[in-house]
Amino acid sequence: MAYDKFDILNSSAVPLPIENVDTDQIIPARFLKATERIGFGENLFRDWRYNNDNTPKEDFVLNNSTYSGKILVGAKNFGSGSSREHAAWAIYDYGFRCVISSFFADIFRNNCLNIGVLPVQISPGFLEHIFAIIDEDPRSTLTVDLPNQKVTIDKTGSSEGFEINPYKKENMTNGFDDIDYLLNIKKDIKDFAQDTPL
Repeated sequence: MAYDKFDILNSSAVPLPIENVDTDQIIPARFLKATERIGFGENLFRDWRYNNDNTPKEDFVLNNSTYSGKILVGAKNFGSGSSREHAAWAIYDYGFRCVISSFFADIFRNNCLNIGVLPVQISPGFLEHIFAIIDEDPRSTLTVDLPNQKVTIDKTGSSEGFEINPYKKENMTNGFDDIDYLLNIKKDIKDFAQDTPL
């Protein structure tokens, strides 16, 4: 299995209300030498998290113990810029399993879906409501329901649906990447090949 199965996630959330967060901010280019999907979490938002002497920047949200959880809530146009898949790797390796925004860059969205991070796109108004709830109480939780394609603010009960490609949804539910999916239907592929005349 490529990654943990995703079904229903209930968690507090980390707010990052900054628009146009690009992949170089998510994982700076100097950390892209590795080819395995491990160790990237420590450099997630590296230049925003640390000073030049590697001391933590106290005003950055990931360095604030008030906020925690497996959900990252970003502002509009999250994941723009270059197509590096390492940005999704860094988010997953840090411990996030879901990113919520009002708009995602397409390549970033697909990179997330390929490695087990669920990108949930909601309306700008509902996103602002989530930010307000977290600001009011950082312990507030969200429920991200993949089977029913819905995100709910537990404190208020308000919810909104989101879209996801059916193939990617099936893979997320099973914890499959594209290779796992093909291996899972290997018998069907063999049967088709045997029954199909050349």
